[in-house]
Amino acid sequence: MTHRIRRRDLLASTGLAGGVIAFGQMAAGSGTAHAERRHSTPPATRTGHYVPQMAPLQPVPFQKLPPGAVRPRGWLLQQLELQADGLCGRYDEVSDFLVYEDNGWVDPSKWAWEELPYWLRGLGDLGYVTGDDRILAKTQRWIEGILGTQSDDGWFGPEALRTSLEGGPDLWPGMPLLGALRSWQEYTGDERVVPFMTKYFAFQNSQPPEVFNRSWGAFRWGDNIDTAYWLYNRTGEEWLLDLVTKMHENSADYTNDIPTWHNVNLAQGFREPLQYGLLAGDPRFRKATYDLYDTVMKRFGQFPGGGFAGDENCRPGFGDPRQGFETCGIVEFMHSFEMLVRFTGDIVWADRCEELAFNSLPAALDPQQRSIHYITCANSIQLDDRVKHGQFDNGFAMQAYKPGVHQYRCCPHNYGIGWPYFTEELWLATTDYGLAASMYAPNEVRATVGEQGTVVTIVEDTDYPFDDRITLRVSTPHPVRFPLYLRIPLWAEGATVRTNGTVSARVSRPGTWVTIDRAWRAGDTVELYLPMRTSVRRWKANHNAVSVEHGPLTFSLEISERWERFAGSEAWPEYAVYPDSPWNYGLLLPDANPARTFELHKKPLGATNPFTPDGTPLRLRAKARRIAEWEADNEDVVGLLQPSPARTQAPVEDVTLIPMGAARLRITAFPTAVPGDGGRAWVLQPIATASHIFAWDSYEALYDGREPTSSADTSIPRFTWWDRRGTVEWVQLDLREPRTISQVSVYWFDDTGFGECRVPASWRLLWRDERGEWQPVSNPSEFGVELDRYNTVTFDPVRTQVIRIEAQLRETFSGGILELIV
Repeated sequence: MTHRIRRRDLLASTGLAGGVIAFGQMAAGSGTAHAERRHSTPPATRTGHYVPQMAPLQPVPFQKLPPGAVRPRGWLLQQLELQADGLCGRYDEVSDFLVYEDNGWVDPSKWAWEELPYWLRGLGDLGYVTGDDRILAKTQRWIEGILGTQSDDGWFGPEALRTSLEGGPDLWPGMPLLGALRSWQEYTGDERVVPFMTKYFAFQNSQPPEVFNRSWGAFRWGDNIDTAYWLYNRTGEEWLLDLVTKMHENSADYTNDIPTWHNVNLAQGFREPLQYGLLAGDPRFRKATYDLYDTVMKRFGQFPGGGFAGDENCRPGFGDPRQGFETCGIVEFMHSFEMLVRFTGDIVWADRCEELAFNSLPAALDPQQRSIHYITCANSIQLDDRVKHGQFDNGFAMQAYKPGVHQYRCCPHNYGIGWPYFTEELWLATTDYGLAASMYAPNEVRATVGEQGTVVTIVEDTDYPFDDRITLRVSTPHPVRFPLYLRIPLWAEGATVRTNGTVSARVSRPGTWVTIDRAWRAGDTVELYLPMRTSVRRWKANHNAVSVEHGPLTFSLEISERWERFAGSEAWPEYAVYPDSPWNYGLLLPDANPARTFELHKKPLGATNPFTPDGTPLRLRAKARRIAEWEADNEDVVGLLQPSPARTQAPVEDVTLIPMGAARLRITAFPTAVPGDGGRAWVLQPIATASHIFAWDSYEALYDGREPTSSADTSIPRFTWWDRRGTVEWVQLDLREPRTISQVSVYWFDDTGFGECRVPASWRLLWRDERGEWQPVSNPSEFGVELDRYNTVTFDPVRTQVIRIEAQLRETFSGGILELIV
């Protein structure tokens, strides 16, 4: 296998604007040793060494370097080596979806879907950034097999997928596989890939419009659009742009609405309008992407870590930090942010990518990357293999760490793009023949720069994000002039840049690009100082909770973690993680300068994985009080946040915070706490149990306060006994303290016309006496079963802590409750 980074000189065909030429000539002809400039966005032209945008596509400021141009070092190399020896690098030893001889992507007579495309996309780029021969050989075998499956009409892969969607093709699983083929071509220069893709896109172009609005593909055409642009910029085939318009106009409309609340669809799809805008040239498409991101995050992203509450689908009222973000969503969101940096030059997207990479991605896997979980949450106090009714929008256990071949399915196949893509996007080529440090981590980049095309190497020495100093060392065969762009994150107040030991820039405004444009010589150094300060972020839309940040890192309460292997093997374990220390703390923060209460403790970054409690080099000490009323629910899920500040008489304690990415169990969105008569008294939440509950339903639906619009209201959570039919079933509510009650109201669920739940044939109400025995209420009014209203029963007052509804279900139907008022 050969590794060739090719310089593609397209200058003769780009039609440069005069202003751009003047800029380039001024930079090249300046007699000064160097000049620093600040740009809100680097220049976007049609020049550059790495395949610029071809007209009529809008020029963009950055070009992606070929896979392998950036090589990881330090802690980043460690993460990639763990990945190579973990699920991604060896998942074909575990997953029956990845058996070569039985896979439809190399034998079209067999079945296959998204699993191999997901996995191969991450596997290949893992090999390209690490140079791991075992992974490269494995990648080559699959690529060779895939390239051999193409039919005369351009279709490739499983024949069954040709007609699997309403008699037409399922084009979705081919999208990530095209990404794998692109990377392979850029790494090896394989001349078969471009004609292969051209033929396949011609097949897509022959499809009727309705094909583009089916199943998962309807929401993910942004991936396909990006590949179509990639191909157009290499072939100039104008019909590819017609295909892009066909994709955009006939798939889910992200420009005028939010067409889906599925978290991975959103993580991939929100960028589609801006991508189409590179062809359409209308600024409203760029605005749509920015607006869509803001809308989703304001509604469902009101907690730290960079994700949003989409544990499968975003749901109104489910925005607490105990909600989760699917692992697929983490890596797809990162990928979207990386693309948007290249398309826009906007620093905010790089900041957002780092936030996910450093704070959310590491804890999605166990420290050895041998097991994964489906959902990662900002607040999570127990990770076990149990269904959590009411917390997550899925009927299976999603928090334990497992290889998860069938339980989690998409995530362990797909997570592998996270660190490799991040590595590749650390550096970007600029259209003025320079380089840009887009994100930071220890690495080495080898790239072509300068108008004459000189290959230089820059070694980046840093422990970032665990340290605030970054040193770049330039190696070049001869002096070469090019601009070097350095991203100054939005949080980095007071950043400075030194060139060869001399201060060359003091950055008065963060969120900018600092440019050093000079003739570079071997041995030149640039030292970037990004001051990391501890700060407090207040989440007003989530009960005024707070999070604690230090530079790009968010910090979580350190909870003692007890790991138990409940299944699996030594090589591929399945773990549950339990807390062995208290977690229900509220932080003590003064109104003025709350960050001054934190004390930073730092040690050198060692050989231990820094994304673990033992390996992290950073800790914060803080003052806190326990909030006794903040409890886990009856399924060991952290209780919902209530308004801050919380009133508590508990003593002041010193607590330790560690980086969020190092904490698998964590409280990251904290309430604040005050003593005495101040603050708000927290309320103990009821605890519901039942004879049976459907896996996708919620105990908390019984008392969540969401008013139904009808008995058939499916827009709010519900409790049902599905699929029990004709039986006597019960549900009971522990009120947490004795109360005198004389009436109870029930709003029955009934999905006549589209489901098989009905109001019960009859029901009664029981209460538990002080001896623990159940008693029927005395002198009850009618036990109503009316639709679309509360059915209120009154009775002689009783003093009790626990009530029970006992229902006789109709003979062939199940039943359920939308709301219960006591």
